[in-house]
Amino acid sequence: MTLQSKLDAFKADFEAGKPPYNVPYSVIETMHRATAELIASGVAQRALQAGDRLPAFTLSDPEGNLVSSIDLLALGPLVISFYRGVWCPYCNMELQALQETLPRFEALGASLVAISPQNPVNSRKSVRQNKLTFPILSDPHNDVAAAFGLRFDLPDYLMDLYKSLKNDLPAFNGDASWTLPMPARFVVGQDGIILYAEVNPDYTHRPEPEDMLPALRRAASVAA
Repeated sequence: MTLQSKLDAFKADFEAGKPPYNVPYSVIETMHRATAELIASGVAQRALQAGDRLPAFTLSDPEGNLVSSIDLLALGPLVISFYRGVWCPYCNMELQALQETLPRFEALGASLVAISPQNPVNSRKSVRQNKLTFPILSDPHNDVAAAFGLRFDLPDYLMDLYKSLKNDLPAFNGDASWTLPMPARFVVGQDGIILYAEVNPDYTHRPEPEDMLPALRRAASVAA
């Protein structure tokens, strides 16, 4: 079963208000409105694309260890996934799919990291619940996401909805701002050039992990 088919099945149950979700359709309408407005804003077209250079970063893993993109690229190609947080079921299903594909990435010499605005406590929870063996790096204020062109501000009406659903982003992230990264995935070659970029302002749509393998094979052939 593909990742997208799993996401579609979850979305169908969630939007139908089936237990245990029991979500009123007014909530779904608000989420649809926010997604449509983000798509219409064109912000995704301003994100980094294949051929752009990776903005170098150094971020902390859930245990407080510093992880540098420069150090990771010294080891091989790098796969980066931007992750909204432990509260997002679509994001968690994506992390699980990436974990399943990780051995194929590693066979091509690549490393995998997720980058999230959430605080280390929640990242440890994400790692534990999703049974991950790759790190989730903390991106305070979504600063690295902004360097990739992914950060966006939630509109007031969506903030109000999140608060009503107990999705208190300032509490999850340890940051008073109400910002998120658009879900995105990148493959970066050892020279720091982005070989693959997939950015989608619709958080219910995610590329398959296998979609990155051709770029990783190209990176491996260059390194060889």
